This record gives sequence, C-alpha cells and structure tokens, in this order.
Amino acid sequence: MYASSLVVGLLAALASLVGVSASANHHKSHTNYTVVPGVFLQDDPATNASAFNFTASNFGLINRDYPSDSSCPDRKHKTQWQRLAHYIKTLNSHAKRNERYSLLFMGRHGEGFHNAAESYFGTPAWNCYYSELDGNATVTWADAHLTEVGVNQALAANAFWKHLIKDEKITPPQTYYTSPLYRCLDTARLSFSGLDLPKRSPFIPTIKELFREGISAHTCDRRSDKSFIHASFPAYRFERGFSEHDPYWTALHAETSVDQDIRSKKVLDDVFSNDDSTYLSITSHSGEIASLLRVLGHRTFGLSTGAAIPVLVKISTLQGEGPTTTTQPYTSVSTCATAPTIRASTCNDCSCCE
Repeated sequence: MYASSLVVGLLAALASLVGVSASANHHKSHTNYTVVPGVFLQDDPATNASAFNFTASNFGLINRDYPSDSSCPDRKHKTQWQRLAHYIKTLNSHAKRNERYSLLFMGRHGEGFHNAAESYFGTPAWNCYYSELDGNATVTWADAHLTEVGVNQALAANAFWKHLIKDEKITPPQTYYTSPLYRCLDTARLSFSGLDLPKRSPFIPTIKELFREGISAHTCDRRSDKSFIHASFPAYRFERGFSEHDPYWTALHAETSVDQDIRSKKVLDDVFSNDDSTYLSITSHSGEIASLLRVLGHRTFGLSTGAAIPVLVKISTLQGEGPTTTTQPYTSVSTCATAPTIRASTCNDCSCCE
C-alpha cells in the first residue's frame, strides 16, 4: 500500500514537472522577419544599387496599385505614399495577433573624415596602418565627424524629407534611432531637424549601442564617452544601460560578420519588443545596414554615404525557441609595422602593403 502510494506520488511529481517544462517552453518565443516584396525598386534584383539615387526615385517607391486601394478614401487624389500608408494600415488591421507590419527607413551617415582618409591613403594602407591611428597632423578620424561633403549630403536628405512631407504627404517616422557614433548622431540631426513633423512624433532619437558599425580595429569604430555625446546632442535619449565608456571596441581586434548579424537581430528584437510604432528611422552605417538587411531577409543593397533605403517588413512572433546562435571571439587584426606606401587599390589584405 505504501509502495503503491509512493509510485503514484512520483508519477504525479513527474507529470507536474513535465507540465511545468511544457508550460515554460510554450511561453518561449522568437521573432521572425520577412520583407514584403514588390513595394520598392530596391527589392528587385534588377535594380543596380551602385547607380541608385534614392532622392531622384522617390525612395524607390514603385508606382503600382495595392489590394487595399478600393477601400482608400478619395484614392484618385491620394499620392503613392498616402496609398502605401493605407495599404500598411490595412495589412496591420487584418494581421494575425502575432504579426505586424512596419516601414523602416535606414539611412547611412554622410561622408566622414575616415571615409575621406581611406580614399586618400588607399584601402590597403588604410586597413593596415592609418585606420588604427586616431588621425594625423591634419585631421582626426577616431569616431569621425562629418566632412563638408557629409554635411551637405545630410542637408540634401533633409530637403528631400521636406519635399516628401509637403508634396508627397508621406507618413514620417514615428520613432528615431541612431548609432552612438558621432557621424550618425550628426547625420540624424541634420537630416531630420526643422521638418514639419507631427507633435506626437517629434525628432528625439534614441541612441542604441548595437546599431553601431561593424566593430573593427579602426578607431573610427570606437565611440566617444557618453558624457561627450550628451554634451554634443543634449536632446537625444540614451537607451537604458548605456555605459560611459565604449564597452565593445578593443584595439587590434574585430568582431566577425556572424557576430554582427547576431547583434543586429538582437537590437531589432529589442526595438520591436518595446516600440509599437509602424514607421521607424534608423541612422547607421554601410556595414551595419548590410547586416540588418541580411537579418530582415532583404537582398544585398549597398548604400553610398548619405543614402537611405526604406524596407516594408512583416514581423512575426513565433512560439518556441528560434535557431541557435553561437557568438565567436573577436579576431586579432594584423597591421603594418611602418607606414605603407600610399596608393589606391581594392585589396583589403595587409600583405598588399608595400
């Protein structure tokens, strides 16, 4: 009798544990991203990224009909951007409980002094020697500021946004995010300041650590201290836990592309877990935007300095754990012991330096 009771008790305990385990697994979820195709020219593999002009092509927005046009009020007098906004609203109103749609505007910073320095020294000399310095007697490129060209690129983006808001009736971003590196902080300021924005969605960007450029041995990828950033951009918000000093950059070490994609997925998950905005702006870098596009499932699309790309994304929250990811240690970077010959080349290998 006692043994029988003991067995029953053990079985009940095991059932309880299985129930707890199943319940815990049930509550685990992950986020999946897919690009909604056929909205922008950039989605089409036939579109040449190197020749693409986002201001001349209306951000690449395709002039087309949407399935929601029949329910769009006064559609004949609506712009393409207004009809797209109605389409996105319709997608969200008919979406499943675990799905939502958002339009991301991802802009690359304007030309920085590090970009100009690489052009001057040549890629091999830059990668092997000069990029590990803070600068030279002429200019500083550590956490590079914008050149005059870069400032004008950001101002051109600002003029384009003014046109879109006034003439195309575009829905501007509801939330703004930026990399913590100075060139992005300044590009965002120049691009979005002074626009006729809705009072409920002012330009007050949030600085997020993981929207930074791929972390390399280059000093242009080392951010400034939090106190300096705050003094330079006092209206900006810092994400929770933003440290005073750069916690990621390490001299002569670089993260792998695998790790960059892991952190890009992490920061996107963080944004969409805490921000219910439909229209979001991210000011970042060429390498980081490329990583974000990979995470989103978008085709490869390189951006020149000051350029931007919009992407319509479907965000799905799925039950269960997502694919396992394994981070890798930073790799050591080889450098030239002495200043190499300055010459133009597409070679990125230190062995190319003379």
